[in-house]
Amino acid sequence: MTRIIPPGGIIGIIGSGQLGRMTALAAATAGYRTHIFSPHPESPAAQVSNHITVAEYTDKQALQRFAEAVDVVTFEFENIPDSSVHFLEKFTLVRPGWKVLHIAQNRLREKGFCKEIGGPVTQFAPVRDEASLREGFRNIGRKKLVLKTAEMGYDGKGQAIVESEAAALEAWEKFGRAECILEEFVPFVKEISVIVARGMDGKTEIFPIGENTHVHGVLDTSIVPASIAPATERKAKEVALKMAEELHIVGLLAVEFFVLADGGVMFNEIAPRPHNSGHWTMDGCVTSQFEQFVRAVCGLPLGSVARKANIRMKNLLGSDVEHWREILNDPNAKLHLYGKREARAGRKMGHVNYVE
Repeated sequence: MTRIIPPGGIIGIIGSGQLGRMTALAAATAGYRTHIFSPHPESPAAQVSNHITVAEYTDKQALQRFAEAVDVVTFEFENIPDSSVHFLEKFTLVRPGWKVLHIAQNRLREKGFCKEIGGPVTQFAPVRDEASLREGFRNIGRKKLVLKTAEMGYDGKGQAIVESEAAALEAWEKFGRAECILEEFVPFVKEISVIVARGMDGKTEIFPIGENTHVHGVLDTSIVPASIAPATERKAKEVALKMAEELHIVGLLAVEFFVLADGGVMFNEIAPRPHNSGHWTMDGCVTSQFEQFVRAVCGLPLGSVARKANIRMKNLLGSDVEHWREILNDPNAKLHLYGKREARAGRKMGHVNYVE
């Protein structure tokens, strides 16, 4: 469907975390109202939205009422049943569609999709039982591998580096014998992410590439512009754009890559929504990723992605948020807090963009 949602319309957002919060704020600036669907009544997105439906993601009656109360539905994270998003398509527009979510929420399907379109993918094998784990370990034929849960893993959770079948079996047991992916360890020199915006009309814009540093599997900083060779930038953008087009994205697609010593890139994973590594755009780009997301899902023309400044984005995890006063004393720091009450270790409480 090609319907445009004009300002004044209601955007339904499944999920109520900080990405939903920042999307709702961008939507309000553009004259839209937002309606959150989440099991959690007190959440970052609910604090700034016009309406909230509090229900489980599998509650079909609540989902139908939600769909009938909004003009378009999108989602702010992947850990929701794709069947629920598919169900919503019976009643309203869903952008991007449920099939994108189906691929993005499973690492085996992600890797398989990238391989299918000719993207750069490391060797991998599915793990569904002990026999397939042992077979995968033998077939890949490397000493250092990574075992990851196929679903529900984020911010470094559900991952283990393994160097023997015994270690892989032990990790698999710790993961509750869940479906996993076993893949060759990639000896990368840096990590980057490409965020592609694609509109209802198929037009695209690619944000400047960010260079990312992770600590304990969680994004710590993103620096823009990334210090990569022009050939590396071209290849990463080429692959990300092809993925967005093949998936028929209407919205955003973030694609994470490992950069190799020779300047090549290796696919890591995708996210079909705003991404932590794109938070720098709020203060360093003509159009932020959140405004662009709103524009795309509502069928509006995409905005300029021109970079206005060099930016270093720093996540505020747990007790880091207690330094808010010190941060505000820096005239070049732009502080963004998410309204979370409890600062637990490793929890994303906010971020700060240092404009350089």
